[in-house]
Parts: sequence; C-alpha cells; structure tokens
Amino acid sequence: MNNEFDIIKKYFTFSEMRDDIVLAGGDDCAIVSPPDNKQLLITADTLISGVHFPENTSPEDIAYKALMVNLSDLAAMGATPAWITLAITLPDVDDTWLRRFSNTLSETLNLFNISLIGGDTTKGKLSITIQAMGFCEIGRELRRDKALVGDKIFVTGNLGDASIGLKSIVEKLEDAELESCVERLNRPDARVKFAEQLLNYSRCAIDVSDGLVADLGHIVESSQCGAQVMLSDIPLSSTARYYFKRYNNNDVDWELLLTQGDDYELCFTLNVDKESAVIEMAEKMALKITCIGEITEGDKLLCVNNKGDSVKFYSSGFTHF
Repeated sequence: MNNEFDIIKKYFTFSEMRDDIVLAGGDDCAIVSPPDNKQLLITADTLISGVHFPENTSPEDIAYKALMVNLSDLAAMGATPAWITLAITLPDVDDTWLRRFSNTLSETLNLFNISLIGGDTTKGKLSITIQAMGFCEIGRELRRDKALVGDKIFVTGNLGDASIGLKSIVEKLEDAELESCVERLNRPDARVKFAEQLLNYSRCAIDVSDGLVADLGHIVESSQCGAQVMLSDIPLSSTARYYFKRYNNNDVDWELLLTQGDDYELCFTLNVDKESAVIEMAEKMALKITCIGEITEGDKLLCVNNKGDSVKFYSSGFTHF
C-alpha cells in the first residue's frame, strides 16, 4: 500500500538536478548553495481545487499552473528561478493522476532549469503549495515601491482572457472560439526570460494575478504615487473581442477584464528614455508589450474611458476573504 514516502519516491524524485544542490530529499531539510554576490528571492502560492481551478481540471494543467503562478512572482522581481519545494494534499492515491501530474511538473521544471528539492505529502482536499526560490544581483531586483512620477506603465501580453475562460466554463458556453481563453486560464506564461532582461531598464514591476486594478493599485500604494490608465489602450485578444461581440452586445466589460485576475502578465514602469530599448528587446523575444498609461502625482489610480471619464469598479480584484 502506498504511503507518503512511497509517493514521494515514485512521483516526486526527479533525476535532473542542478549543480548548486548539496542535498535534496532524504533528510529534514534541503541544502543549496546560492551563487556568489546574488541575493535569494523566495515566494509561495497555494492552489486549491474549486477555488483556483475547476474541480475537473486535468492534472497536467494543474501541475503547469501551480508552477507558473510561482514563477510569475519571481519574474515580477526579476529573479532567475532555481529551486522549488512542493507540498501536495491528495484526497486519495490515484496512480494515474499522480503520474500525469508528475510528468508535466518534471517537464516544465526542466524547461527553466529548476530542481524540486523537497516538500510534503498529506491527505485531504486537493491542494498544491509550491515554494519557489531564485536569485538576482544584490540590489537589482524589481520592486513595487520604485515607480516614479512620469514613468510610463506597460503590460505584457493581453489582459482578461483567463477571466473569460473561467466565465465560459462556469456558464458552460461550450464555444470552440473561446478555447484559447480557457487555455490562458489553465496555462499562463510566466514572463521569466523577459523579466531577467527588464532588470537592465526598470526598477518597478508586479505580476497581474488578482487583476490589473488591484495589482497596479499595489504599485500606487507602495510607491506613494498616482496612476492613470487609458482603457482604450488595454491590450485585448481577438478572442476577447469576439466574446464581447457575441455575448455582451459588443460592450466591453472592464470589470470582468481588469478585476478577476489569473492573467499572470507583468505590469511594469519605465522612464521614457528606456522605452525604445525595452520595446526592441520585447520584439526580439516575440513578446507583445503595451503602454497603457502613466505614473502621476497624487495617490489615486484612475481608469479613463474614451470619453475622458473615470470608470469606477465594484471590486478592485480577486480576494479570498
């Protein structure tokens, strides 16, 4: 009969290991050796079935998303990911489910040269907690409190696809045209490589996990500044535009797009003299970036429509409580 040690040995002991690992698994702690002249950055996120992903989500998508949401946090500070720990709670031992989850986790870790170095296995409602660790040069990290008045505000990718994907699942729309939005919900892209280079041009960033309004609001609060966002400049996918045309009388629901979260794109600020260099860098990486506004005096985040009116939101973003 499987016990927690059998599960760890069978499904979460991977052969690929970084050279900077002294000890991984088999003792009370893992031991790693961070590079010289680097500082360690650490984050952790928990995904719970029925809260962070629908209960019928595939184990492959769960594994991928659980890792990516953590890598997105590291990317938001410009860190190079190196190691993770995994705490997984399972309702029962399902070998097929575990094999599929494990295979995707291992494959995705290898893409980023990350090693799983420890964790825990328990019985209960399905949940996955990953602690991710990375490093960057001392004093070179991206931070929420470094925005300056006059900086331009940029975002990577498109915003709102994940919220539309979740809405299509909840409302059982069964529309093949919306599959790309469901894919964005289940398979976000952590902008790790872009963020590692962004360190050379920016000092301020955050990942859009709870919705742009909430997350840009954190920059406004931490940097003690204001911000103005032009809604007409928010990057939307063709699928998002299709959704609003078919299901919302062509009326864009900014509340849905900017407060529901799960985008895992980067929002960052740039001094105007750095814009062209970062745009060129993004083009070389085939990554879409869009200027959506500017850091201003004051302490308010204003979202302005094409009529020049400030739009109010009932919710600033996703919250657990």
